[in-house]
Parts: sequence; structure tokens; C-alpha cells
Amino acid sequence: MDLKGEYMSPRDFNGHGTHVASTIAGGEVQGVSYGGLATGTARGGAPRARLAIYKVLWGPNTAASDTDILAAIDDAIQDGVDVLSLSLGRGARHEFPGTLHAVLRGISVVFSAGNDGPAPQTVTNVMPWVTTVAASTMDRAFPTLISLGNKEKLVVRTYK
Repeated sequence: MDLKGEYMSPRDFNGHGTHVASTIAGGEVQGVSYGGLATGTARGGAPRARLAIYKVLWGPNTAASDTDILAAIDDAIQDGVDVLSLSLGRGARHEFPGTLHAVLRGISVVFSAGNDGPAPQTVTNVMPWVTTVAASTMDRAFPTLISLGNKEKLVVRTYK
């Protein structure tokens, strides 16, 4: 693989790592809106958290080798992190070397469940020693009336 320029930098090539880091620890941002409606404040789930970020995806194809992943997990263990969050997927049977070692050292390991489905056997990262997180939809709608500050009223419902 010919890695040069931006690819060899610690910068995030496709924005996914930056997105995940902001979801976890993003600071408060005032005046945020969706489509110009209902401005408010947005922040990450733990805005005071300190992040240690280990890059394992190199280049535009965003492929990570087991060697790079294991090296990052080893570095995180040595650095004394409390939680490892890995937005990686390799299929339901892949166990990601090193994650059990992290758990045995008291580190919580959290994985994404993948981007496939809904279908049987599409959830990835199902090792019993990690926490696997997913988003889902439901087959019911719960309409809710929202009154905005400008007296505009909207009916919203769960994503279906």
C-alpha cells in the first residue's frame, strides 16, 4: 500500500473517527438546529471525557489490519485507558485479537454492531466479553406535537 501525505497523518481520512469522538466527548455547541428548526445546544455524551485516539484505518479504502488493531489495543492497555470504543467490523465470527486481554486488565471494550441488517446473522462483534451497541427502528409510531418558540407547531414521530 502506498501511504503518503494525508494518509500517514493522524488526521481522520473519512470523518468517521472524528464523528465518533464528537459523539463521545464533544463540547457544547450553541445555536444548533436541524433544517433551521428549533435551535438549541448539542454536546457529546461525556463532554468532559479525555480521549486517547489510536488510528488503525489507513487510506481511502478504510481497511485495518489485525496487526494495526492489536498494536493500538496494546498501546491503549499500556496507556491505562478505562474504555476502548472500536467502530470496526469484520463479521460475526471475528474476535479481534487483544480485546480479551484488555478486558482482563479491567478495560471496558465497546464495539459497534455493524451496518448490515435487518436480517439474521448480520450483527458483528458478538464476543461475550465486550459490549456491542446498535441502533434500531421499531414498527410503531408515536406522534408528538412540538411547539416551537416562533409558535410554529410540528407533529413528529419515531423514525419508521
